[in-house]
This record gives sequence, C-alpha cells and structure tokens, in this order.
Amino acid sequence: MRGVSPPGLLFLILGAALLAAPFMTLAANRIVAGQPFTIWALALWPATAGLAVGLLLGLSRNAWPRLAGGLVGLGCLLWLLSFGAGALLADARQYARTSPALGFWGMLAIFALLIADALTQLRPGPALRGALLAAAVAGLAGVLWSGWLADLSIAQEYASRARPFWTACLRHLQLALGSLAVAVIIAFPLGILCHRQPGLRRLTLPLLSFLQTIPSLAMFGIMIPVLSWVAMTVPGAREAGIAGIGFAPAFVALVLYSLLPVVGNTVAALDAVPPATAEAARGMGLSNAQRLWQVELPLGLPVLLAGVRIVMVQNIGLAVIAGLIGGGGFGSFVFQGLNQTATDLILLGALPTVAMALIAAIVMDILVDIARPIPESAR
Repeated sequence: MRGVSPPGLLFLILGAALLAAPFMTLAANRIVAGQPFTIWALALWPATAGLAVGLLLGLSRNAWPRLAGGLVGLGCLLWLLSFGAGALLADARQYARTSPALGFWGMLAIFALLIADALTQLRPGPALRGALLAAAVAGLAGVLWSGWLADLSIAQEYASRARPFWTACLRHLQLALGSLAVAVIIAFPLGILCHRQPGLRRLTLPLLSFLQTIPSLAMFGIMIPVLSWVAMTVPGAREAGIAGIGFAPAFVALVLYSLLPVVGNTVAALDAVPPATAEAARGMGLSNAQRLWQVELPLGLPVLLAGVRIVMVQNIGLAVIAGLIGGGGFGSFVFQGLNQTATDLILLGALPTVAMALIAAIVMDILVDIARPIPESAR
C-alpha cells in the first residue's frame, strides 16, 4: 500500500460505486423525467474498460500516471456520452431527449479532481498553467463544435437558443466584469485612504461588511425601489437606462458586493509592507505618492490581485441572480428552466457560469503568482 495514493484509492472506490449508478436518461420530451440507463446497458466495452484503466492509474503516487489516468477517463466519458446519446435515440420518438445522469457527473468530478491533484503535485509554473488552461479550453471548444454531443438534450436546447445564448453570455460578462471595474475604481482609492486614515477605516470596513451580509435576493430587491425612484425623479436617468428592474439594479448590487474584498485587500496589502522597507524608502527621500507607487503597491500587488480574484469569481456567480429581475445573463436560462421544470435548460445557464468562474479563478491565480516577488534565494 506504500505505492498507493490515498486520494486515488478513494476515487477508485467512488468510481466503482458510480458504475452501478444511472449514467444517462432517456425521456419522451424535454420536461418529463427520463428512464435511467447504466454504463453497462450502453455496452460500449472499450470505453468502459478505459474508465477502469483511468481509475487504476489514479492509484499511483507518481503524478504523471495520475494525470494520464484523469485524461484517459475524461476521454472515455465523452466517448460513452456521445455513443450513448446516439444509441438511445436511435429507436426513440421524435421529441425524445437524452441527458447525462448521476453516474456521468460523479465520474466527471472524480477524473477532474484526479487531474487537479496530479497538477498540484507537479506544481507547474504560471506559463505552463496558462498553456494547459488554453489547451483545455481549446479542447472543450473543439468537442462542442465537432457535434459529438449534438444528440444530448442540452445541445438541442442550445441549438434552439444559439443567438439568445451568446447575447446572455455578453450580458453576463458585462454584469460581472463591468461591476468589478467600477468597484476597483471606487474601492482602490478608498482602500488607500482607509490605510492612511485609521478613523475612516473604522467607519468604512464595518459598513461594507454589513452590505456583504445582506442576502443577494434581498439586495436585488432593495435596488428595485431605489432605482425606480431615481428613474422617476432624476432628469435623464431613465434615458440612461436606469430603471427599477433590468440591468441597472443588478449592476449596482454587484458593485456594492464588490467593495469590501477590494477595500479590505488593499488595506491588508499596504499593511503588509515591512516597516523597515517603508522607512528605507522614506530615508531615500521618496514622497508619499512615490512610496505608494514604487514600493508599497508593487510589494502588495499579490494581495490586491487576490481581492480582485475573489470579486471576479463572486460576481460571475451572483450575476445569475440578475436573471430573476430581468437583468439578463445566464440566469435567464436558469430561471426559465426552473419555471418549465426543464433540467437541461437550467444546465444551459449553469454550466457556462461554472466554466467561466473556473477559468477566471485559474487566470487570476496565475496573475497572483506572476506578481509575487521572487525570493533572493530562488534567483
């Protein structure tokens, strides 16, 4: 057992259990519950054997076999999904739909975690991580555009909503990244002032912490009457797009949620500058502005970027709620699917949101590593 990876052993046990779980479902239409089918019912034995090989490779303590096992497992999962969708629909009626089930999602999580665990052990540098991320995104795009998964219900939901999907994608990015940009413009100078003025810090941080505790639905609800009043009383506000529902209240709410992480991390970054370093800069005759831009901010940049990372991932997730008040984004598909009890329509909004959040988190982690000072001993 000394050569066996404990996470790999856990993944093997869970994967063996998931082989008995439903892998796909076949439903008469997009709304009704489907009939479950296990991997064994699909009878694609080479791909099933590939899953077993991937799980067994995951037992190795060496990172490279675990990485290979994860990649083999993901490839076989896609093969099974594509083959199973076509096989199940071959003798089905016109409106029949096929979807991944618990077995697929569980195995997908296992092989993704196996790959993540192997990469953690390998510790690739920022450049290699960026290349791996680009390769993963390109591979996923290639699979989606190839039509391998065109028989799945979620692919059919996309085919009937392709133009609204990309419109929602653009609106989601506008909500998440636009609110982040506005929050940085406001919160970065505010964080510097809070660092310089302890009294302002004692007032500002508790207030922003209170805003952070308000539930997202409540915050969106509060914005509706406030912006409705602004639209009715402020000249030109309605023409500028400000209204009680839609994009504006969602955008303002996301900006408010973004302030605390950026302000807090700005204060923490400046507080973390060694006093001796600040004193040396002062002794060299640098002004306050020069010390800030040439010494304090470069040293605190990793902490600042960590705050931006928190906000970016948070806003991508919270922007889904904007669909509830007409703000657009992927949340519009999520809530339409909930209203219609159409699971695959929910996934059409949820899965791109998850993918977007993961990509944003990885990109920001790479930037944090790049910004981190290199120790003298490592040079």
